[in-house]
Amino acid sequence: MTDLEQAPVTDQPERHDRSEPDRDAYDDVPEAGDGGAHTPPPPPSRRRRWLTAVVVFLLIAIPAGYLALSAAQSRDSGQEKEERAAMAGLTWHWPSKVQRRIYDVPIPSYSYPVAFFETNSFRTSSLYVTFRTSQDGLDKFLAHYGHTREDLREDVATITPKQAARVKWDFTVGDGYAGLVHKEKAPRPSQRITVDFAEDGHPVVYVVSTTRF
Repeated sequence: MTDLEQAPVTDQPERHDRSEPDRDAYDDVPEAGDGGAHTPPPPPSRRRRWLTAVVVFLLIAIPAGYLALSAAQSRDSGQEKEERAAMAGLTWHWPSKVQRRIYDVPIPSYSYPVAFFETNSFRTSSLYVTFRTSQDGLDKFLAHYGHTREDLREDVATITPKQAARVKWDFTVGDGYAGLVHKEKAPRPSQRITVDFAEDGHPVVYVVSTTRF
């Protein structure tokens, strides 16, 4: 027999054995319903929840406490400044241009003597000013606020006793006082003006200008 007879030629591809697969190859595959890869994570422990609550509380409490402390320090600082100013008393000099502009107190030219006192607190700031001027200077001063001498109330000191006590002004002694109150909407300053006409031709003006925040 020749070689061709021993190995016949065929057009069919070689077939593999389709017998039952080896079950050992699937032993590691989880079966349906046993939880396998879809097992939910365990719930957070009580200790973890407690730590989260503490962190959230601190994030809220610390900023709130800081703001409260800052407000208290600002208030205390204002009170300290006011006490130091009260101890120093009136300064016998013209207030600065900035102060006069902020508190809207236009002192007439050639006024003499001039003294001032400033207080600052948590909600309000005030400038106390006194000066002696001429009749013309008084008219110009009142005209700045849209007033005339006719608007002054006779025998009335519009500066309160508490305000007067801070700078040791005493309007209970003597007579010839007249005053008015010029009000503006905050934060623009308002003025309490009292004029002493005791010295003829040389009125003495007392002003307390207060701005509120």
